[in-house]
This record gives sequence, C-alpha cells and structure tokens, in this order.
Amino acid sequence: MTSSNALVIATRKSKLALWQAEHVAALLRKAHAGLSVELLPMSTKGDRILDRSLAAIGGKGLFIKELEAALEDGRAHLAVHSMKDVPGDLPAGMTLAAMLPRADPRDALITRAARELGELPRGARLGTASLRRRAQLLAIRPDLVITTLRGNVETRLKRLDDGELDAIVLAAAGLTRLGLQSRIAALLDPSVSLPAVGQGVIGIECRSDDLRARDAVRALNDPAAHTAVSAERAFARRLGGSCQSPIAAFAELDAQQRLTLRGLVAEPDGSRLIQDSIAGSAAQAEALGDALAERVLTAGAGELLERLARA
Repeated sequence: MTSSNALVIATRKSKLALWQAEHVAALLRKAHAGLSVELLPMSTKGDRILDRSLAAIGGKGLFIKELEAALEDGRAHLAVHSMKDVPGDLPAGMTLAAMLPRADPRDALITRAARELGELPRGARLGTASLRRRAQLLAIRPDLVITTLRGNVETRLKRLDDGELDAIVLAAAGLTRLGLQSRIAALLDPSVSLPAVGQGVIGIECRSDDLRARDAVRALNDPAAHTAVSAERAFARRLGGSCQSPIAAFAELDAQQRLTLRGLVAEPDGSRLIQDSIAGSAAQAEALGDALAERVLTAGAGELLERLARA
C-alpha cells in the first residue's frame, strides 16, 4: 500500500529498472525535503516475452505501455524509463517532464576472451537484441554470427559466461549503473556503433495535467540532455521507422550551445549504411533533427524504410 500523499513511481522489475527508479526517488527526496516517494514495480509485456525478438512482438514500446496505464488510472504519478526504450510519439495526455544528465552513451562489447571487436575470431557468435547494433557490427564484421539476445542484463551475461556466445553488446550506461563496468572489454566508438536514440539518458514521464508531479521533477531536468535527446527523437520521429528499422542518432552539445547531430539508417544485414550529420544552434534542436532526417530520406532511407515496413 502507498501513502496517500506519496509520489508513486511506476517501474519495471528488472534490477536495472529498479536501480534507475530508486535513483530518481533519491534525487526527488534530496530536492524536496520531506517528500514521500514510493515505487510501484510492474511486469511489462516486453519483459515477459523473451523467446522472440522485439521486432516480432511489437517493439520497444512494450516496455512502457503498462507503466503508462498506471499513470492514466492514477496508480502512479511518474514513470521512469531508459529513453532508448521510449517511442517517438507519446500517448495523448502524457509528457516527458524531465531527463537526467546523460551517462556514457556508447555501446559496450563484453567477451569471454577477446579484448576488442577486431580480436573476435572469424565466425564468432555475438548476441544482441538490437537491429541497430546488428547492422552496424555486420557492416564492419560480416563474418559474425549474430544471435538474438533478450532478457535482463544478468540473463544475457549468463549466456555469455555459459559459453553459448563469444561476445555480447550492451549499453555501457546500464552496466555501469549495475556496477558491472569491469565486464566491459571495449567501448565502441560512435563511429563504429552509433548509439540508439536517447541511449544513456533516464527520462521521467507523467500525465500532462499532473502539475504536482511536473513541478516535483522539474528540478531534476538536465537541459543539455533534454536538448540532445529532443534532436535525436525528432530525427527518428520524422523517419517514421518501425521497430524493424535499424535507426541510430546521437547529438552532442558544445560549450557554445552548438549542437552536432549524427544520424543513421541501415540495412539489417549491414550491407548499406545511410548516414549524415548536421550542426546548428541548440535552440533549434528539433528542427535540426527534422532536417537531418530529410537528408537521409533523400539519400535513400525512404525507400529502405518503406521496404522494411512491407517485409
């Protein structure tokens, strides 16, 4: 049972999701003396169905639908997400009220023996649940045998440790949050594996009309992360790609408030990468995302995405 005046955070039950929710709860308590914050752990469809790829069961949005239902019916006031799991369009009446400072956005290679991607033996078995990662890794190492890898971080590491795989790729931020950074063999530069939209950022969602929740989390918002992720999400939203579409975007903000955005659309087998970049004022973050999307669409991403959507 929750106390009547507590702010309730809906969260997935995985160890990483609970860490992120507890982190947000601690920040809220620090920002607002006397504030009561409680967690509502929930199981989502994305967590329950592990024998099929995300693409096959409906995409990353399956990790947050149940959390949003809890916001809608009043069981929770806030939902904490990894921003890479949040679809481009939120349901009506929902808003992303805050984003925390970005952690390391890079992908991490975890192996049983090799110290870097180039050291993996020919035909090495590599596990990932991400079409984005699959495409970019195959573009560099077409000899790799890519295996769909679902489940929480611990489950994925166990499959590697049991010898089923030679390597796996996970987000560096999640491993660090769980104290598992020692497992990282190599961090993949964005020129090798451009990150997912929003990777490394924790976002906080609430109902647009919940003024108490919005006011509470406002103090946690990091403007730099919010600006960068807004550009990345605008890029992906304009492309309109489905979960079957390997799409990547990564924005960086410099000290002069100039934003550089890199974007990519790829063939799932890595045979073709369409990528470009754009730079401009941070005040125009979403416009930069839209403009970059138009560039890659013109370069052939439109036809590629249409074909993948029909597949």
